[in-house]
Amino acid sequence: MGFRQHRMEDHVTSAPSTETSVAALVLKARRILVIGCSGSGKSTLSRKISDLCNLPYVSMDRDFFWLEGWVQRDRAEQRSLIEHAVAKERWIMDGTAPSSFDVRVPRADLILWVRLPRTVSLVAAIKRIATTYGRTRPEMAPGCPERFDLEFIRYIWTFEKNMVPKIEKALADTNIRVPIVTLKSFQEADRLVVDLILEKNRNADIRNDPPQPSFRRADV
Repeated sequence: MGFRQHRMEDHVTSAPSTETSVAALVLKARRILVIGCSGSGKSTLSRKISDLCNLPYVSMDRDFFWLEGWVQRDRAEQRSLIEHAVAKERWIMDGTAPSSFDVRVPRADLILWVRLPRTVSLVAAIKRIATTYGRTRPEMAPGCPERFDLEFIRYIWTFEKNMVPKIEKALADTNIRVPIVTLKSFQEADRLVVDLILEKNRNADIRNDPPQPSFRRADV
């Protein structure tokens, strides 16, 4: 699990002091972007963080991009909906769409980039299609059931080559310093969820049992 600070000039990576420091960062954030390739588990992670942190879950596919029957919403309307959503005080937004980073990144407290090897994402996506084919997943718009699409498979396979440069350029173009946590495996994503639970419990213990003041014996 890598932590880095995005800057205009470059991408500087620095490891957090502990894994729980990443969990603390997530717990502190009011607005989180979750980006990455399809099949990387970003929607599952987003919903788990939504539940743990009490952040309203926003799916870009469901809430902005698609209408019933896999009809794509007008781009101007998409943009208007995104601007309205990011203006709210609290959310976790599931979706990459670097063309909207200029609107979303300035409002974000934190970006989680789920960046798995393409073979892992591809296998996961194919398994998902096999198990949910014909049904509408929670992060999709009503009337948009799971389907098999060769273009979608090609998108996953070429994501690092075609999409990652666009993501990095769009991040740099915002000229916004925002923490970016990169998760490179399902195990790292799972560990973040566990760390969130531990951090929440630790914070609850501190609130319920505040430290007692120390007393020094007065000199006589």
